[in-house]
Amino acid sequence: MKLNPDFVVHNTGEETLLVPTARAPFHGLVQGNKTLDVILGCLQTETTEEAIVAELAARFHGDADDMREDVAAALAHLRKIGALEE
Repeated sequence: MKLNPDFVVHNTGEETLLVPTARAPFHGLVQGNKTLDVILGCLQTETTEEAIVAELAARFHGDADDMREDVAAALAHLRKIGALEE
């Protein structure tokens, strides 16, 4: 899976924004934190859910199960708005 090219990632330094282009099926703005920034960074190229969890674990200290849940929830939302190509 990877990020739909009809969406653009913008990092302000404090938050990460996922911005749809005019061609995107979603018309709104997705705001996120550093976790979403890592997830979206991984999605710039073809990746898997497991690889995203591994990248989060390499960057942040925390419970692996919590990270899996966070990634699953984020990916579910991205699927819902049409931001993923699978």
